[in-house]
Amino acid sequence: MSTEKLTIVSGDSHATLLPEHWDEYVERDYHYLLPQFHKDNEAYTQLMGMFAQFTPEVLEVIDADGVWAGGGVAGAWDLDLRLAQMDRDGIAAEMVYPGDSRAIMPLTPIYRRYPLDVVAAGNRAYHRWLSDTMGPAGERLLLVGDPTQAVGMDGVLAELKWMAEHGFVGTSLPNPFGREQPSLFHEYWDPYWAACADYGLTVVVHAGYGGEQAEFMNKLNGIKEKMLAAGETDLINAIINNAEGFFSLDLRPRRAMWQMMLGGAFDRHPNFRLMLAEIRADWLPALLGHLDASFEAHRDELPAERRPSEYWHERCLTSLSFVHKAEVDMRHEIGIETVTFGRDYPHTEGTWPNTRDWMSDAFAGVPEDELRLMMGENAIRVLGLDGDRIRAVAEKVGPTVEEVTGRDLDLDERLVANWDTRAGYLKPAEAPNPEAVDALLDVDLAALAGAR
Repeated sequence: MSTEKLTIVSGDSHATLLPEHWDEYVERDYHYLLPQFHKDNEAYTQLMGMFAQFTPEVLEVIDADGVWAGGGVAGAWDLDLRLAQMDRDGIAAEMVYPGDSRAIMPLTPIYRRYPLDVVAAGNRAYHRWLSDTMGPAGERLLLVGDPTQAVGMDGVLAELKWMAEHGFVGTSLPNPFGREQPSLFHEYWDPYWAACADYGLTVVVHAGYGGEQAEFMNKLNGIKEKMLAAGETDLINAIINNAEGFFSLDLRPRRAMWQMMLGGAFDRHPNFRLMLAEIRADWLPALLGHLDASFEAHRDELPAERRPSEYWHERCLTSLSFVHKAEVDMRHEIGIETVTFGRDYPHTEGTWPNTRDWMSDAFAGVPEDELRLMMGENAIRVLGLDGDRIRAVAEKVGPTVEEVTGRDLDLDERLVANWDTRAGYLKPAEAPNPEAVDALLDVDLAALAGAR
């Protein structure tokens, strides 16, 4: 077994811009909206506090060294704390997405609808704060932003160019659902795909993709009311109990993937890369097989030149954000060259503050060559990262392979049970649902055939 440290690149973590910095980063033309957003932030943090916290009894099990209780979550906005928690977990580098329960994002349509120019101004504020705050550790913190809600393609491309010039490595897939923008099939987006490919920015689909404005909080408030009516006290588990289809079973991120594949974006832009984050991966083998069969049946009517599974294995990546046992078991079916680890720091459903134990249990017995691919090398390749720099960091902070795959752990049963409660760690693989897929796929196939 190699003595070289394991290089871990997490495909999922989060950061948030605190309200005390809104005046500094939100453009002055939009300051008139900030008083309402401060009120929204109070409501948001109060509601999210019901779900995004651990009881003292749970902390006794999961927080043995007190990093959660001691404020380690503040790495969502504090660079030094972020790096300290990465070192503690053995993470050499990680992708950073917006959003956390401790503060609403400015000018975000989370409680009510706003026009695109307002949403775009909020995204610009976040991008500039993220660049200033986390950018100084750009060799470790891999920034991801969203320029796609701008008014007009010129605005989208201008912000994308700014992101590329400021070291971002990823950008969001456009989300036209319920917004004033064309569908993903439309030629309107081709300049965006081309620019992403030219800049080397990977396009990312994260959990929650496809939601309409204000949908998330409307659902969460509905869960709260249902929880209170039922007298539930397990607040963290309330989303799992009450929100089937909320995230993991939501077909919208999967639909976006097949629209890109069947719509020909991968063919028109050979350097185009797509990444999925925090939407599980156990559904991929069955869906890709189903998509391949649909492609063969309709290939003369489609812009795509190849089977969806070919695009997947060559130019896609999925972050196993809070990895499940079933996903590790299915790694060859999913495509071992398409998988990367994700810890979802600092969210309550993520692996932190138990990342090292979680990895050691989930990946026990996995061969070294496979482990190295899934923990970091796939991300370095697909995202086009500087592997030498990241591996140099890993030599300082990373675990050994033996520490991950060969530890004889006597884990507290309550700890593993908590992982299952907060993240579905022991959940069986999702059963295929071709009827639900076809209800959406048939619509897309007809639209693509009509556009030919």
